[in-house]
Amino acid sequence: MADTPTVRLTQLCHSGGCGCKIAPGLLQEILSKISLPAQHHYQQLVVGNALSDDAAVIDLNSDHYSLLTTDFFLPIVDDPEDFGKIAAANALSDIYAMGGTPVAALALVGWPLNHPALQLSSEEHAAVVAAILRGAQEICHRAYIPIAGGHSIDNAEPLFGLVALGTVPKSHLRTNAGAQPGDVLFLTKPLGAGIYGAAIKKGTLSEEDYQQFLETTTTLNAVGSALAQLPAVHALTDVTGFALLGHLLELCTASGVAAELFFSRIPTLPNLSHYIATSGVPGGTKRNWQSYGHLISPLSEEQRFLLCDPQTSGGLLIAADPAATSEVIDILHTHQIPFTTPIGKLHPPDAFPHRITVRP
Repeated sequence: MADTPTVRLTQLCHSGGCGCKIAPGLLQEILSKISLPAQHHYQQLVVGNALSDDAAVIDLNSDHYSLLTTDFFLPIVDDPEDFGKIAAANALSDIYAMGGTPVAALALVGWPLNHPALQLSSEEHAAVVAAILRGAQEICHRAYIPIAGGHSIDNAEPLFGLVALGTVPKSHLRTNAGAQPGDVLFLTKPLGAGIYGAAIKKGTLSEEDYQQFLETTTTLNAVGSALAQLPAVHALTDVTGFALLGHLLELCTASGVAAELFFSRIPTLPNLSHYIATSGVPGGTKRNWQSYGHLISPLSEEQRFLLCDPQTSGGLLIAADPAATSEVIDILHTHQIPFTTPIGKLHPPDAFPHRITVRP
């Protein structure tokens, strides 16, 4: 097998990671223009797309629900194997965010065989795509599941992701609709992946910071399966392309609550101010704010850049009864997650003028 040729994947596409998602405002406009059958027409469909949850939930008349999801995106890193790892961890996160356990995956591959910047032989093309798949296989091996098949196309820009199948005991299912006033909020990974991604594309991210970025984005959110066993954990969702504010807003809307965030408590990757100054912020940050900024209390530029930063393979957002804080922290520690300070609190929906209020 030929060695993997050196290719800067981020230079082959206009955007990358979950920052290439369609903006939440435009997505809502698109969905408003199509008529989707009501969920009650499908008796086995427990959770569909009505509340923007992380995975579809299907009842196949057993003691477990089946979970089905898919996620794919353009490269946020240059190394093919790292790209495969990040994309796979990101896709499997949706299963964990429902309290479930992955069972199997299918690979989705798009590769630009005729891209003008790629002067590669057929064997070299194959080597790059194989490296992406090897990275994904490594992550799926960590999750104890196979990549059981997939689909590939010749595409104008490279893309990769997974279709993921999982299961969850019926009593452990967690959605974004179960949060309650009084719940406290935890976040299991630091913010800033989109800002780092912009620096990667411009070639300014240090090797040390790249390794930290890679560690967080390739860490499985398997803690979700353990958290869902606590009845006091009322809701789970993961934080990806719509940023912390966007996914918290989905949780608030689905649960009928308002949120109060404490900015100084939110974990972040290091040196973000430096990379904002030298490399800027991703375009998804502005699109996110334009989509939902009217529902958020006034923010400083620093707060907006971070809280609207599109995350790739981000952490789990947890809403839990404050009486169970010590139990939640014990589970986080067991999974070697150091971020155990609550970042916010939930309130009745009319508690503040805005759906989400950000404090210093």
